Amino acid sequence: MIGRRRNRPTSPAVTELAQATSFSRRAIFLGVAQAGVAGLLAGRMGYIAIAQNQRYREMAEDNRVQERLIPPRRGWIVDRHGRPLAANRSDFRVDLIPDRLEDKERVIAELARILDLTPDALAQLREDLANAAGFQPVPVAENLSFEKYAAITLRQPELPGVAPMRAFARFYPEGAAVGHLVGYVGTPNREEYEAENRNPLLIAPGFKIGKNGIEKVEEQRLRGRPGAARIEVTARGRLVRELTTRPDVSGAPLRTTIDAELQSFVARRCGEQSAAVAVIDVPSGDILCFVSMPSYDPNSFSDGISHAEWNMMAQDERHPMINKVLQGLYPPGSTSKPMTAVALLKAGIDPEQRINCQRAWRLGNAVFHCSGGPHGPIAMHQAIAKSCDIYFYQMALQAGVQNISPVARQFGMGERFDLPFPSQRYGTWPDPEWLQRRFHREWQSYDTVNMSIGQGYVLVNPLQQAVMVSRIVSGRKVMPRIIAEGPAPAFDPLEGIDEEHLAFVRAAMTDVVNGGGTASRFRLPVPEMMAGKTGTAQVRRISMAERASGVRSNASLAWRMRDHSWFVCFAPAQAPRYAACFLVEHGGFGASAAAPMARDVMTYLFDKDRAMATLAAMEQQWGGTIEQRMEARARTWAAAAAAGESPPAPTGHL
Repeated sequence: MIGRRRNRPTSPAVTELAQATSFSRRAIFLGVAQAGVAGLLAGRMGYIAIAQNQRYREMAEDNRVQERLIPPRRGWIVDRHGRPLAANRSDFRVDLIPDRLEDKERVIAELARILDLTPDALAQLREDLANAAGFQPVPVAENLSFEKYAAITLRQPELPGVAPMRAFARFYPEGAAVGHLVGYVGTPNREEYEAENRNPLLIAPGFKIGKNGIEKVEEQRLRGRPGAARIEVTARGRLVRELTTRPDVSGAPLRTTIDAELQSFVARRCGEQSAAVAVIDVPSGDILCFVSMPSYDPNSFSDGISHAEWNMMAQDERHPMINKVLQGLYPPGSTSKPMTAVALLKAGIDPEQRINCQRAWRLGNAVFHCSGGPHGPIAMHQAIAKSCDIYFYQMALQAGVQNISPVARQFGMGERFDLPFPSQRYGTWPDPEWLQRRFHREWQSYDTVNMSIGQGYVLVNPLQQAVMVSRIVSGRKVMPRIIAEGPAPAFDPLEGIDEEHLAFVRAAMTDVVNGGGTASRFRLPVPEMMAGKTGTAQVRRISMAERASGVRSNASLAWRMRDHSWFVCFAPAQAPRYAACFLVEHGGFGASAAAPMARDVMTYLFDKDRAMATLAAMEQQWGGTIEQRMEARARTWAAAAAAGESPPAPTGHL
């Protein structure tokens, strides 16, 4: 069957005219789009070239020109005569910038070869790099010779991250003699950088801040203002030329009350003993000498202290990092008796009243002893000169603690002084309220007895002892000062203290040295007389069993168990000018260690040549000067460590 064929619709034919019309529309659209883009680009270029011209010019200039901070030179710290205690010296140094290191081990190996770095120095460098922030310069070596500095500078393009510099380093001419006095400087750490709102100066290579002592407390005054150098560099950061330089402004100098020569003499006279000495000019309150030995050499910290040196100090039982003048607290022993005598006189005790000292005295179930007795019948003057404990036991009970503790505080016990040191310890002079608050118990008679001879809960630091003597000899509230600014202050009289009572005590202290008292062997070998008071402070309890069998001598005990040796003094006795305190830790009887040191130091104040001759003979026996002994000790320590042996621990024996 033949079906019907359906007719399908056919597409209209595309003519050439239609194609031409369509192409023209597309071309117009693309042309408009291109013109639009070109217009936008031209507009943007115009905006950048004209409107943003200044901005991009400055950015380009910043890329080409960089500003490098120049650390300021620190202000000098000088003594009362202008002699430098802390100064600056030229320094060639090399630092590493961790962020710029590309091949750390290769760079370190190359530095070790050129600079002859020791294994200890390399270990310190790796540790510092591990702990440093990427932006923080890490010191590699300081005080380099010009030849080594030049060798590093020539190879700097091959050693990315290495920063050789010519700068100034802190220098302490007196070395360890002023360690605890001036402190030391060091590279700022992250906390210090953050605390100053990321001050760029703190990450400048070679810049250091005060870390301890006067260097730390007076940091802003000593720092000065940084300079800046404008330098042209390539796109890779290479130096092209230096354009301009703004010089730095040095920190202001700081004058102290210290006598540098006296400070040095006293530090040397301490020998190998663990000691603290403070000497005060009574009329002005100026601290002439502030010595704590053994000490550290602040130059070691300024240059970067080694592991071996740090470990050696950490294991020294004499604690060379502790400032004993202000941070050491000790029972004052009998050196507190002159002040207690003033309190007894003020309380109405008759100085002629006698107490019979039979060496031992019973109070309730306890027996108290007199280390220097028996003295027989004895009154106040001789009780001070002979240092009779039993006299003070009984008289203190008559007067009562309520009449002694307030006077002790008037003489500086437990007092804080306004001095530029970051940490001080003020000690304790107890009373019933303090005991209740501290130990929740009532005051007992034996507490008064112990307090009367500077034992029990009584703790003082050596500077407080020197201030006590200053107030006894002047009758005024002398305040110590160590920054010499402005005229000497005028001090108020001690309220309620009778000058006749003070004169009585001063006369008794004069007889301690010059009238057959406990320090009669240590009269000055010069026309001037010294007055003083010995003190022997126990650090261990002596049991009844030991007393029955015989008290062990200090020499038979371990060093740390021996008594502390004290001596407080003033001179000239007739017209007091100098007041001083001498402490020898675990030195035994006061007249055996501290008093001879006081004699030599007071001799120095009146006859330097005689005192220096005596010291020179002593140092020959001790193995040389402080520096020579420290170097010998460091060599011994390093040799033992290298041999795998236990290094000998330094001790306080002479």
